Amino acid sequence: MNDLSWTPPGPPPPMPVPPPMPVAFSGGRREFFHLVSRGAGLELITLGFYRFWLATDMRRHLWSNTHVDGDGAEYTGRGKELLIGFLVALAILVPVYLAYFLVGLEAERAQAFASIPLFLFFYLFGQFAIYRARRYRLTRTVWRGVRFWMSGSGWIYALQASLWGLLVLATLGLALPWREAALERYKMRHSYYGDLQGRFEGRGWDFFKRGWWLWLLTPFALYMAIFLPFVYGAFKAIEWRWWLSGIRFGDVRLESTLRKSELIGLYWKVIGWVVVLGIVFAIYLGLCAVLVSSMTATPIDEFFQSQEIVKSIPMLVLLGLGYLAFALAMNVVMRVYLMRDLWIRVLSSTIVHNIGAAANVSARGELANALGEGFADGLDVAGF
Repeated sequence: MNDLSWTPPGPPPPMPVPPPMPVAFSGGRREFFHLVSRGAGLELITLGFYRFWLATDMRRHLWSNTHVDGDGAEYTGRGKELLIGFLVALAILVPVYLAYFLVGLEAERAQAFASIPLFLFFYLFGQFAIYRARRYRLTRTVWRGVRFWMSGSGWIYALQASLWGLLVLATLGLALPWREAALERYKMRHSYYGDLQGRFEGRGWDFFKRGWWLWLLTPFALYMAIFLPFVYGAFKAIEWRWWLSGIRFGDVRLESTLRKSELIGLYWKVIGWVVVLGIVFAIYLGLCAVLVSSMTATPIDEFFQSQEIVKSIPMLVLLGLGYLAFALAMNVVMRVYLMRDLWIRVLSSTIVHNIGAAANVSARGELANALGEGFADGLDVAGF
């Protein structure tokens, strides 16, 4: 009787879905400021060559203080790798620059004609550099002992980016959201975390819907520059939110809640520092002119009106030193506000869903060389 009344157990209850995991940042602002200000001084002493080690130190600081599910990331790149990549890139690019210079000596008209294919070459090469630089940084990023890595062809990406660029130009920027979506799909399709393949699910139409009104405001912002930080800051916030919310690695997905107005203040702070540093630089030049004119026993008004100001070696030396100090100070400002502070604001809005899907991942992939970063530095297109 007891056996007949026995009821077989039902299916096991479903596993509880883990709650979304916010991304945290633990680094101090003062620590980063000391890092970049010290690096700026060393850049001045080493004539700019310390920037490879400074870039490595900044990435290590940002990576190691970024925590997901309690674990920080690790950046394993080295400044020496970036320097070697830069020197190899220069060996390839210098003949191109030299050929253009020789064409310019031959004839002004030939130089104007040669500038068109040169621009196209640099644009194509720049896109190749962007892809390869991302590949390098990804293969130097480790989380929980497993490295990210990237496959794919930088030349195929550069060709796609160039063709999409022509379409964006022909449509006066309207095709930009679809360009970004197509290129990001290619990059994420070839991105991996161990054996976990990435993908991008953001659509160009979603990007367009969020920011179409900025396209209408851009002409007014270009005409009245005071509105430019508002338009550009809102655009970057929309782009960051759209991009992060489209990233997938297997079943792991990201979500961003970044507000449109979140980044505008950062750009205004940078503009404020540009004004302050510009005033300081102007005062410095005035004091230098007074000092040099007193050394030459020339009245200050005559010194400015005559050609002595451009012929004076001491004045040119002081001018060069002041310009370098101004440029390095601007680099510190840009790195603090548009790298560190922007990084934190973007991270604070980011949520990781289903992080448990990245628990049992096997290590895969090989390290990429730093040639892409070298090309980016040689073409001056290096970015965060």
